[in-house]
Amino acid sequence: MPKNPPESMQHSLRQRLNTHAKQHWPQLAGVTVRYRAGFAYVTGELPDQEPLPLCRLRFTGVLHTWGFALYLASSDKYQDNYLPSGLPCGSPEEALDCACGLYLGLLTAEHPSTN
Repeated sequence: MPKNPPESMQHSLRQRLNTHAKQHWPQLAGVTVRYRAGFAYVTGELPDQEPLPLCRLRFTGVLHTWGFALYLASSDKYQDNYLPSGLPCGSPEEALDCACGLYLGLLTAEHPSTN
């Protein structure tokens, strides 16, 4: 079974994603990251709403490069996917931007008053 990254990397990833979310995704109150079997599951925290699963990152052994899987609400599963760069892996911030662009863009379109 794949191992989770060391605790120091886990802490760093949480900080990076929360900092990036505060700067680029003000709709989010925060980002939660939980680890299991070499994966980091990233969930957005929206004010007064249920947590929003966004993506799953696969630990590659390097802090700055993670595999990317998008959460599919239609099937309640994660699907390996490509980032806008065309690569299946990249920075955690790229993955967050990709998932938030999809889910928060849809949320904003459905609820224009949240702009």
